Amino acid sequence: MVSAVKSHQAMSCPPYIIIKEQKNKHYSKMKVMKFGGTSVGSPERMKGVCRLITKSGEPTFVVLSAMSGTTNSLIEISNYFYKKNPDGAHDVINTLERKYMRHIDELYTDATIKAGITETVKNIFQYLRSFSKDTFTSFEERAVVAQGEMLSTNMVVAYLKQEGIKAILIPALDFMRTDKNQEPDMMHIKLHINDILKREQGYQIYITQGFICRNAYGEVDNLQRGGSDYTASLVGAAINAEEIQIWTDIDGMHNNDPRVVEHTEPVHQLNFEEAAELAYFGAKILHPTCVQPAKNAGIPVALKNTMDPDAEGTIINNDLQRGKIKAVAAKDNITAIKIKSSRMLLASGFLRKVFDTFEEFNTSIDMVCTSEVGVSMSIDNPKNLEAIVDKLKKYGTVTVDRGMCIICVVGDLDWENLGFETLATEAMKDIPVRMISYGGSNYNISYLIREEDKKRALQNLSAVLFK
Repeated sequence: MVSAVKSHQAMSCPPYIIIKEQKNKHYSKMKVMKFGGTSVGSPERMKGVCRLITKSGEPTFVVLSAMSGTTNSLIEISNYFYKKNPDGAHDVINTLERKYMRHIDELYTDATIKAGITETVKNIFQYLRSFSKDTFTSFEERAVVAQGEMLSTNMVVAYLKQEGIKAILIPALDFMRTDKNQEPDMMHIKLHINDILKREQGYQIYITQGFICRNAYGEVDNLQRGGSDYTASLVGAAINAEEIQIWTDIDGMHNNDPRVVEHTEPVHQLNFEEAAELAYFGAKILHPTCVQPAKNAGIPVALKNTMDPDAEGTIINNDLQRGKIKAVAAKDNITAIKIKSSRMLLASGFLRKVFDTFEEFNTSIDMVCTSEVGVSMSIDNPKNLEAIVDKLKKYGTVTVDRGMCIICVVGDLDWENLGFETLATEAMKDIPVRMISYGGSNYNISYLIREEDKKRALQNLSAVLFK
């Protein structure tokens, strides 16, 4: 299986004329640019991405996702193989292959380049068909799903070569690895990617796949949390990049949900901590874990819009703007659990037993509020709710509130900054609030409310905080 995957990583295209020879450019000061599936979702958008990454003329490291819709098709193919229905899988494979052949016809005019990329793409689809002959497990599924990124990166590299750009594909499987805890093996990543870049100097564009990696056992796997954004952040930290740019079809983070509140505005600067809070509590543009490597390395992360490249977007760095509320976000589908017990009064170990219950069922907790005789928590994953509640009944009376929503206010909310928490709470005065969490972070106040009150709460907060 590994050898089959590796066979897809090599381009069979000959070198072409270089528009701009790069001299004396140290790779450690490259920018890292990541593009999501919609950004490379069509031949025209692929061409737009190529214009963006070559615009500066500087050496640039590019991370690409699979073309939009491809990963869903590959998951569908995997499901057919799981059900031992190769005919169903082959129907989807054939449909997807025809789609890519049409893309090839639109992208390439050079006969040699076109022949080379056609062969590469056909080999990938033939590789997908080969799974019908073997036992299909989660290991094979991950290898199947990885082919989406293989397709997009090979096609972009081939197009750049056609346009006379000196570009090279650096397979993510050659340097991106996770450890036995499924966390990125940063030492391995840093060592191998820098070795590759030292060997492959002189290129203008370096391209790799987002999301995919090898695990500690050498098998094809994925980064799970954060996907391609995580890849970009890890690469940026590993090569000490000048900046990491995350390109999507949205012009940065907004100060509220534009689907709910009118006249929202992009937030032009966020501290790393503020960005993590917003990402976790509903700002879908960025996964909360993906900025951690960049934060640790002190590398700024820019959120940019491929549909409006000149827009300012959002820059995330270590700077903190004092005395400023940046944004409001919401997280839906929250369940609140309250345990009331007189045994909690002055009892050591009570909270430990409660928290151990959630750990036993692998369920994370969002918010926590305590009193002398009770504790309330919120969770966003109700999968094991019944079992959790059943066990918690050993410790006290348990009540459950479903259909809840967390509203968070993010900014410089240090307790010594007088008035900000009062201002936010004043905006919520006519909204029934189930829980309030303040003090766990210098950047966040969270309110647990009913989902039906979400729209009114977001609108009220915008009117008060951003007037």
